[in-house]
Amino acid sequence: MTSLDQLSADWEELSNEYKNLEVVNNNYLELLEGLYSLQQKCTKDIQHQRYRLSQISTNLKTYQKKNITTPDDREVLAELKKNVMKRKAQLYEIEQSLPQKNSLYLKIILGNVNVSILNRNDKVRYKDDYEKFKLILNGIGLFMSIINLLVNNRALELSFIFLLVWYYCTLTIRESILKVNGSRIKGWWRTHHFISTVCAGVLLVWPQGEPWQLFRHKFMYFNAYISCVQYLQFRYQKGVLYRLKALGERHNMDITIEGFHSWMWRGLSFLLPFLFAGYIYQAYNSWTLYQLSFHKDAPWQVLALSILFFILFVGNTTTTLLVVPQKIRERMKERYRLMSLSWSMKARQKIRGEKILSKTTSEANVVEQSTGDATHEKIA
Repeated sequence: MTSLDQLSADWEELSNEYKNLEVVNNNYLELLEGLYSLQQKCTKDIQHQRYRLSQISTNLKTYQKKNITTPDDREVLAELKKNVMKRKAQLYEIEQSLPQKNSLYLKIILGNVNVSILNRNDKVRYKDDYEKFKLILNGIGLFMSIINLLVNNRALELSFIFLLVWYYCTLTIRESILKVNGSRIKGWWRTHHFISTVCAGVLLVWPQGEPWQLFRHKFMYFNAYISCVQYLQFRYQKGVLYRLKALGERHNMDITIEGFHSWMWRGLSFLLPFLFAGYIYQAYNSWTLYQLSFHKDAPWQVLALSILFFILFVGNTTTTLLVVPQKIRERMKERYRLMSLSWSMKARQKIRGEKILSKTTSEANVVEQSTGDATHEKIA
């Protein structure tokens, strides 16, 4: 058995370790206070830099309008504009290392809790967790859609629809946190998730009845198809993002999306037919629900969902159609530039070859003349 002296010695040893812990904790608190002060100073300095940059930009525009510039002045002005743009990009990069203010949506959901992640590795890890969350829930959604196609059970239906509500709510919160931490999630694809959350909520309160039974199988088939397309998108976009990040062309916090984005043009564009088929399916759901809204037992949820599906169809199709022509034009410009570069290189090589040939010919003539002269002198 342990003696009393041994217990006292153990306590004494533990007390000494606690004293060391207190020292470490005090150092940690001092560093935290110093860190907060440095964060505040950086924020004020960034605001000062941006204020001065706006003044300089305004003065540059005023100077250009009121003064007739010489070629040298234009060169200086162009250099100043370039430096201003570069400084704005530098300030943005510095700002990403500082805590950011929550969006209005996060303030409503979480309050004024600071969700900024200061460590870059932790940011990337959180982004990877977001991607895994989407992939896992996508698989579960596909499985539950198939089960609901095979079994007509109200409890299973409500479980699946509640899963959709929870999934899209969680997705919007996670994306808002990612945006605070530097992810460039913008435009339609973020709005798409908010509308999908509303759709799932309306579906959840749609009462059982004949209109629901008429739409039920179409909705489950739609979800099964969308789950398959989203898995294809995830696999494809993951590979494209990996290549672009390795080349330094994309940010480490960029994420996969539900639609077609400009950076996805790198590589195969086989996803477009599947995406447009999904968009057409959304339009079909909207038309089906619109027809069902004239049913004698149709509740208000039918017409509301018809409008929401139509908004999703228009938003998805428009956004994708705006991206595709833009990328085609960029590819044509790039191809023309490469062709022009190839022509200029061939022209240079031809001129260089002609110069080398004329130089070689002249050297040969000199050698031949000198050899002839030497021979003539020898014979003489």
